[in-house]
Amino acid sequence: QVQLVESGGGLVQPGGSLRLSCVASGRIFSINVMGWYRQAPGKERELVATITTGRRTNYADSVKGRFTISRDNAKNTVALQMNSLKAEDTAVYYCNAWILQLSTPLQKEFWGQGTQVTVSS
Repeated sequence: QVQLVESGGGLVQPGGSLRLSCVASGRIFSINVMGWYRQAPGKERELVATITTGRRTNYADSVKGRFTISRDNAKNTVALQMNSLKAEDTAVYYCNAWILQLSTPLQKEFWGQGTQVTVSS
């Protein structure tokens, strides 16, 4: 009943930029924390950045100063602007959100299907 759909991945050269977007839809009452995670081949999924409803942000050390997370509470969207991309940023990026659905008392964690980001020359 709730879906997170990402867009914006692709192939980019080192030093380039990409912008990922994610929209949440369905029977949503409210959305708490939203974020982005990534998983590279052979590695565990790791946090990239999170943002609260009040727009308090948290970043992995590896992306600080290069990535910027933002959200639009009215549109249920979260975005990740990625600048100065490096080969080690190559991964599948997943949108994440803690959502309180209509007619349920507890918030639940949801994930998008993932979007591939490849940084290569």
